[in-house]
Amino acid sequence: MALSEPLPPSILRQYLHILGVPEQTPSHAALAELVVAHLTRVPFENISKLYYRKHLGLTNLPTIQQYLDGIEQNHFGGTCYSNNYYFYRLLVSLGYEVKLCAADMTAPAVHALSIVAVEAHEYLVDTGYAAPFLSPLPRDWNTEYVVELGRDRYVLRPQDDKGCSRLDLYRDGVPKHGYLARPEPRRIENFSEVIKHSFWPDATFLNSLLLARFYPGRSVVIHNFTMIESQGRVSTIHQLHSKDELISAIEERFEMPRSIVTDALSGQEKFRDAWDAVSP
Repeated sequence: MALSEPLPPSILRQYLHILGVPEQTPSHAALAELVVAHLTRVPFENISKLYYRKHLGLTNLPTIQQYLDGIEQNHFGGTCYSNNYYFYRLLVSLGYEVKLCAADMTAPAVHALSIVAVEAHEYLVDTGYAAPFLSPLPRDWNTEYVVELGRDRYVLRPQDDKGCSRLDLYRDGVPKHGYLARPEPRRIENFSEVIKHSFWPDATFLNSLLLARFYPGRSVVIHNFTMIESQGRVSTIHQLHSKDELISAIEERFEMPRSIVTDALSGQEKFRDAWDAVSP
């Protein structure tokens, strides 16, 4: 049973309008349509986190109204918690059998995602990992499930004896990141401490920059002063040599207003590797 109330009807209509998807009876096909719509229309990005913290003093999730308005007005998206929690609430509102779950990284229970049961199968849905998971990931296979794009290879392992799912990211063939998804249902309140920590001065996404947008078979990622464009098995890496060049790339590739991007990044001069994150 979902541990969240359905979205108000007006919010549900706005969310579906943003995704360009009609309300449908739960099915694997309908779930797949929702997932690909979210990944292609709602980026992973922390510009909004920096901007809202600076101007609203935000130290928690944006409200669902702020989240949706940010997508519509500024082409924002969000990081792990907002993208995955609000997508989970969308699925609850559409009648899916879905759980909000936690995943361990190098610290326990620091990543949020959804586990969805539909048509007698169970799927991991993660719209907040800056990864090309344009389809629900099957959790009940007894073999590995692999997603590849450019230089990245994601491997979802079969469940262990506790029902946990291990996901590993390999970049250029080298282990880079990953998590262990646990099947117990959580409330968003269970993440309150880790969300609060994500706004501390030393938090990963206050000290690094990561934007990712996915399309069928291709992606564009901006990580600090590097832009990576991937298509099929090929990744092309472009170095951005100045703050102005970085801002221009975000404006062009993610369609965010230049004034907002400039404001969000003011005072940000040094960035660390977002993929070394203990948590999102």
